[in-house]
This record gives sequence, structure tokens and C-alpha cells, in this order.
Amino acid sequence: MRKLNIGVSIIADDAAVRRLLGDWISRAKEFRCVSQHASAATALMQLPTEKPDLVLVDINLPDLNGIQCVSRLKPLMPETQFLMLTVYEDADHIFSALAAGAVGYLLKETSRDELIAALREVHAGGAPMTSYIARRVVQSFQRPKSEPVGENLTGREREVLGLLAQGYLYKEIADALSISMPTVSTYIRRIYDKLHVNSRGRAVAKFTQTTLSTLPSMPMPPAARG
Repeated sequence: MRKLNIGVSIIADDAAVRRLLGDWISRAKEFRCVSQHASAATALMQLPTEKPDLVLVDINLPDLNGIQCVSRLKPLMPETQFLMLTVYEDADHIFSALAAGAVGYLLKETSRDELIAALREVHAGGAPMTSYIARRVVQSFQRPKSEPVGENLTGREREVLGLLAQGYLYKEIADALSISMPTVSTYIRRIYDKLHVNSRGRAVAKFTQTTLSTLPSMPMPPAARG
């Protein structure tokens, strides 16, 4: 018999989506819907106190995006598992979400049965992804093992890449490091050149394979405070 009373919270800006997901969760015997949040701001304030077991997160939120939200909540809620549910299927969003602390990545076209199965898998210690997303992950990690990863990045470039991995926007990186937007763009261009990539997702994917745990943790941008 499955364990009952597994708490799930939802972060999504669309009220209809929140209601539908809440209904799906409530009708599964072992789950209960703890709370629903329309923005990252309310989730950041309330979820650490609510302490759900699992959180479903949409990336497209009105203030901070869902990836940034997860990167700030995960240190406050290390035992809680975060599962992205989104329309975005590009490598940038996938790897940024996983680097931020999400353990699974599903597309919004996922059916109720698939979603409930994914929640069960997450609670059991798994990392569910739709088959298409899983293929993108595998493809992005297929590279020669002898290829050095990030060995020639400077300290500042590592800081910038660390913030990219946490979902920061360019302006937020500039504010966090007290540098200008053109300077941020220059650092990112150098990072891409040194890692032989052409997108945020591929840069994060390459570097986090071996060194994400050593990247510096930076303070949250002003938009996430208060």
C-alpha cells in the first residue's frame, strides 16, 4: 500500500492550470495539495514554512522565473524535491533548471496519469523526464571524455557561469557582481568561446558535469528580496 499524505505544492501563474493540477493531485490517494502559488515571490515567502514534500514549478512566472525560484528555494528546503512542468523544451531551460536544483522536467502536455507517476517516481528518489527531454539531456552530455571542461576559465568567468547556472538574467548578474551589462556580455562571450558552446544551456551542461559544486553561491537579486 502506498504511503499517504505526501504533500505537493504548485507554483504557476495561470489560475486554471493551478486548479487543474490541484484537482489531479487531490484525486490521487497518496497525495494532498498543500498550497498553490501564483508567483515566485509568494512561494519564496511561504513554502519554507509549508514544507511540502514535492513542488511542481512552471518556468514562466510574472516576477522571477521558475528556475530562479527553484535555485533560491532549494537551499532553504533541501529535503523538498522540485519538478518542472513547462512548455519550454530547449537545452537552455532544461539544463538551467537541473543545475538550479530540479530533479525532473516534464512538458505541460503530460497527462494526469503521467504526472502522478512522475510525482511517485520523484518521491521514490527518481528523476522523471519526458522521453524527448531525456534524449536532449543524453545528446548534450555526449562529448569526448578527454576534453577539458572549464580549466581555462578565470575566477570572474566562473562567477558569471555560476550565476548563469542558477538562472540569473544578465542584468541580475551585472547587479550581483557590480559590473556593467556590456561587461557581462563580454564575459559570457569569452565563456562560450572557451567551452566551445553557443548557448547558456550547453555552457552550464558542460561545466556542471565536474565543477558545479565549486561554483560560488551569490546573493539573490533585488527582485527576489522582501
